[in-house]
Amino acid sequence: MRALGVHEDVIVLESRVWRTAATIVRSGDEAFLIDSPVFPDELELLPALAEQARFPVCGLLATHGDWDHLLGRLAFPGTALGVAESTAARLRAQPGVAQRELRDFDERHYLERPAPLALGSVEALPVPGRCEIGERELELHPADGHTMDGMAVWIGWAGVLVCGDYLSPVEIPEVGAGIDAYLATLARLEPLVGAAAAVVAGHGGPIDARTAARLLAEDRDYLAALRRGEAELPGGRRDAEQRRRHAANMAVLEGASRN
Repeated sequence: MRALGVHEDVIVLESRVWRTAATIVRSGDEAFLIDSPVFPDELELLPALAEQARFPVCGLLATHGDWDHLLGRLAFPGTALGVAESTAARLRAQPGVAQRELRDFDERHYLERPAPLALGSVEALPVPGRCEIGERELELHPADGHTMDGMAVWIGWAGVLVCGDYLSPVEIPEVGAGIDAYLATLARLEPLVGAAAAVVAGHGGPIDARTAARLLAEDRDYLAALRRGEAELPGGRRDAEQRRRHAANMAVLEGASRN
């Protein structure tokens, strides 16, 4: 796991798997962990790393309900987890899904964890909205399209956008909730990218704002090509895994056209 300081109040952690990014943001005597690393040893090291850097984690946020973003409770048991209202609804409608998917991942990779994932009480946050941290506030913006739920977090005083599984330099868009919803999220993110000093993509971040703006334009072009049924993958994101993701996107579109 790599730890990168992008601002005096923001540390980004990059997991060894899928380049999954987690962010710790600090305001005064409070710090929140947004999303999570994945491997057990990474989560075990996280409290000591945060303490050493003087980031007193007292709250957790998750940008959306995919299991690999929900593991903060394994590092900070008993700490409150805040999610968008849409994510809270997803977790209620799919009880145990995140735990089963984590268990499947662990079994495939022969991993053992000291305890099972227990999400406990989840706080549903109004989105769009604001979340207090210390004497400051985080802005919460809707971010559905990749999934049916989600939020992006704007850390205004630091100029850092934590956008969940969007604007990735290593993954193409995955349109689980449809192209229109994904494009709407890109439109909401665009002015934030324009104002950002750094953008934390859920996989492959952090990146600078210029790179994020380029990826946003490439993702729009890809979605337009996807809608036309053309396989035009963005440059730099054409490996076998991205071709598999593209095939999954095409299947989503074909299923929607039949319904």
